[in-house]
Amino acid sequence: MFESLSGKLTSVFQRLGNKGRLTAKDVDEALREIRLALLEADVNFKVVRGFVDRIRERALDEELLKSIGPGQQVVKITNEELTHILGGGHQALNSTEESPDVVLMVGLNGSGKTTTAAKLALHLKESGQNTNLVAADLHRPAAIEQLETLGKQIEIEVYRGAPEATTIEVADAGVKRARDLGTDWSIVDTAGRFQIDDDLMKELESVKKAISPSETILVVDAMTGQDAVKVAEEFQARIGLTGVILTKLDGDARGGSAISVVAVTGVPIKFIGTGERVQALEPFHPDRLASRILGMGDVLSLIEKTQESFDHRQAAELERKIRRSTFDLEDFVQQLQQLKKMGPLGQVLDMVPGFSSVKGRLGEGELGEDQIRKTEALIYSMTPEERRRPEIIGGSRRRRIAKGSGTAPQDVNTLLNQFRQVQKLMKQMSSGKGLDAFTRMLK
Repeated sequence: MFESLSGKLTSVFQRLGNKGRLTAKDVDEALREIRLALLEADVNFKVVRGFVDRIRERALDEELLKSIGPGQQVVKITNEELTHILGGGHQALNSTEESPDVVLMVGLNGSGKTTTAAKLALHLKESGQNTNLVAADLHRPAAIEQLETLGKQIEIEVYRGAPEATTIEVADAGVKRARDLGTDWSIVDTAGRFQIDDDLMKELESVKKAISPSETILVVDAMTGQDAVKVAEEFQARIGLTGVILTKLDGDARGGSAISVVAVTGVPIKFIGTGERVQALEPFHPDRLASRILGMGDVLSLIEKTQESFDHRQAAELERKIRRSTFDLEDFVQQLQQLKKMGPLGQVLDMVPGFSSVKGRLGEGELGEDQIRKTEALIYSMTPEERRRPEIIGGSRRRRIAKGSGTAPQDVNTLLNQFRQVQKLMKQMSSGKGLDAFTRMLK
């Protein structure tokens, strides 16, 4: 996400950083490029105009232009203003003293509303809060069955109303069921349409009045660009929203809707969908996303994902092996599997400060899931002895491993060369402070 915009903004800031002093002309030229990059990313033009004007006002301060490292000051200003546009700070779900708190999910067909309801339920479950799901979408064929399937997958109860029940009756009964179960949250999935119409809005108004939700969340497809912003405006005007979840943000290389929706509607983005997996839902942190867009990484999210995905016992064993320089191919493939749990590799690497500029020079094969699968196939085609002692792999063994993994002997050579580089890095880490910092991050 934001790949194109991030690349262009990073290029602008690199040029500014190379200048010892900045002039008003330098700032204006940079802002012109920033404006074009934002417009090409499908950011609302009024939002772009206000954003650029605020940066110009702050960046043309005489003291800043004369300061040491003025280029970095402009980057800092841009980061602050972008964070402001995206909402300022993280806004969690509103909870009340009553139980359960109710989340009403609304949106158009195709936005991923039903899947997102399950993702949100799993997120709450993993944070230690109980929930149930209410299948109140009675219009879309198989919507109820889809939610029931997802509920079984994440082991959360799905309330299904009687065949003759109305949408309002199902929603109300589902919330009462959550109250009987003593759950913290009840998430109500409702019907969408392919376009906004009066019947949809009237039904949602009635449902909202009946269940009095603490959160009314609009689920909107980020890939629809400015249409996503228009949908958010109309739902806000008619239903009244407390938050937005942007889905399919991983498939939107432009990302303009994420930058526009808060500024245009005043409704905060609370979560973003970053993939098809039921775990692919992230709390929305404006400051962290601003840093990613500007190519500055997102260390806090990286640490959180690492802590969620890495097994502490395995981390301790890895530390022991690194210290003793006994890290082998068995360990190598285990770390790849742990890395896969963190999500698509490209998204993980976006969180590493400074990596966005490097990533653009790498081929897809070096970052893709296919490359990880190939590496796993090569290692699993080796004998246990070969994994422990890769130095014994000669020509005949290379040919056998390549045949067994459906690859070529040169792929075996490439893997062994990469592994030797990793071993070298591990030895360097074991002799310095890098290992201590790494293992602290895992614990």
